[in-house]
Parts: sequence; C-alpha cells; structure tokens
Amino acid sequence: MVAMKGVIPNTTPLFMAGVRLVPAGVLVLVAATLMGRPQPRGWAAWLWISLFALVDGALFQGFLAEGLVRTGAGLGSVMIDSQPLAVALLSGLLFGEVIGVWGGVGLGIGVLGISLIGLPQQWLLSLFQGDALAVEFTWQQLFQNGEWLMLLASLSMAVGTVMIRFVTRYADPVSATGWHMILGGLPLFALSGVWESEQWVHIDLSGWTALAYSTIFGSAIAYGLFFYFASSGNLTSLSSLTFLTPVFALLFGNLFLSEVLNPLQWIGVGMTLVSIYLINQREKIADKLRSLVGQPVAAQNQAFVKETMTKSDRLPEGSHSLTLAPMPVKIAESKAEMLPNQ
Repeated sequence: MVAMKGVIPNTTPLFMAGVRLVPAGVLVLVAATLMGRPQPRGWAAWLWISLFALVDGALFQGFLAEGLVRTGAGLGSVMIDSQPLAVALLSGLLFGEVIGVWGGVGLGIGVLGISLIGLPQQWLLSLFQGDALAVEFTWQQLFQNGEWLMLLASLSMAVGTVMIRFVTRYADPVSATGWHMILGGLPLFALSGVWESEQWVHIDLSGWTALAYSTIFGSAIAYGLFFYFASSGNLTSLSSLTFLTPVFALLFGNLFLSEVLNPLQWIGVGMTLVSIYLINQREKIADKLRSLVGQPVAAQNQAFVKETMTKSDRLPEGSHSLTLAPMPVKIAESKAEMLPNQ
C-alpha cells in the first residue's frame, strides 16, 4: 500500500493495477512450471478461473487503485481489511467453518482495532461526544474521498478468497492464481489505454522500483502463498491475518511517508494484534477453558464414584450390579441402575 501510494502521483491507477497483476501472474506461472504444477484443463477449470480473474483480479485491483488515489495508505488498508468478516460469514455458510465464541470476539476486536487505526480521529471523537452533525459531515467526507471504492475492493477480495475453493476443484491453486492474475490484468490495461494517458512518462527509477516491489512481493509471492493456503486451510483464520496489513501500512507509512500515529491508532494496533491471536488460537483457548472448568467437575465425579461404590455393597440381592463409566453422564445413568427393579 505504501509503495503504491508513493508512485501514484507519477502514474495512473488502472495502469498501476495492471502492472501489479500481469507481470506477477507470469512469475507465478513460471514458478508453477518449475514446481511441476499441472496447467488448467477443461472448460469448467477455465470458467472458474475467468470468474476468479474478474472478481479478485480486475475488480479488486481496479477498485483498490482508484480508491487509493483519494485515500491514504493506512485508511485504504483499513477499508480493504474489513473483508475477514465477509469471509467468515461466507465460509460458514458455504463450507460449514465454525467461527466459535472466541473467533467472533476476535473478529469484533479486529474490526474495532482497524477502525481506530484508519477512521479519522475527528469522527471518532465526535461519535464519542454525541455530535451528530459532525459525524454526518465526516461521513460525507469519507464517501467523497473514495472509501466506498475501498469497500467494494474489500468485498471483491472476500468473494475471491471464497471462490478459490471452487476453483481448485478443477485446477491447481498455484497455476490458477497465475492465470487469474494475467486474465484479470489484461482488461485493466485495456481500460487504461482508453481512459488514461501518460501512464509511464513521469515514472522515475524509484517509481519503477516501487512498482517492481508491489508486483513481485505484493502480488506474485503474496498471492501465490495466500491462495495456496486458502485452497485447503481455514479461510477465517487465514483471512484474519490481513488485519495486519493496516498495522504494517501505518508503520511503513510513518517510516517512508512521515505519517504519524495518534494515540487512538496505537490502541488500534494493539487491538488488531489481540484479534489475530484470538482468531487463530480460538480452538486452543476454548480447549483450555473447558479443561479448567472440567477439573472441579471431575473432582465431584470422583467423590460421587466413591460414594456409589460404598452404597453398592448394601444392594439387595437380584438388583443390577453397578458398572462404573468414565463419562459423568454414564455415571448418573448407572446410579439409576443400582436400584431394584420396580
């Protein structure tokens, strides 16, 4: 985000979006060939890759580049990284992924954290003070400055993350990622040729370096790894890692663009890190809590078993013998079996 924001004044958004996709897609396909990955075959594979290219390639990068022209790197990344919520809902509906209590808490904290990072401090203070007019005015400013484009980019990314599961039913995830970047970038170059001019005339050496970084690291490597893991891993946990994007965007923005964090943003950084921990460790946290709660229950069960064994010696003849079971429910059922038949 910081590299793209730095080069935008010297280029055009659609051209920059195309540069992020097409050369990166070629690099991914070269890597896939060296790795011996199979190429897509059949109409179903190419249909899903084309849809994937439209949503996650052309729409996502197009909305992102156009929105970044009118937003800062930190705020833009905040708007983009609201997509884990959509991913969590879609993956739960389509694939039955369980968010759980701690995952839901983590998502909520993450959204609040990135809101503190990226939303204007004036708007947040106005909200806390109940100044409705100031809040309304700031919302008007937000959506006049391109944040709605960032939201569309976020939704496109979320849908693309979910789509990879369907794509990989017919094609290799690495090869599909490379082809979707090429197919998604070509329309952006075409639109840039029609609507834009002097796309590369004013780009200097540092600008080309920033574009190369965005292409190689921000697209080729990042896309390849992300969709490789998304094809088989937990989508909610994986997409929650993108909450780190605004943290890095603000830190590097401070380093290279002299952007300064205010106290609310620092709080948001901390909350973002907490949210990622809760989401990715939600199962372990739940297991630990269950074990802690289960220890007193286990102690009560032990006492009940001892008491039951003592009483079993006084059972009348012909009654059922006591069979002890390790589960508390079974023990309770066994107590009923100790009584004579009615």
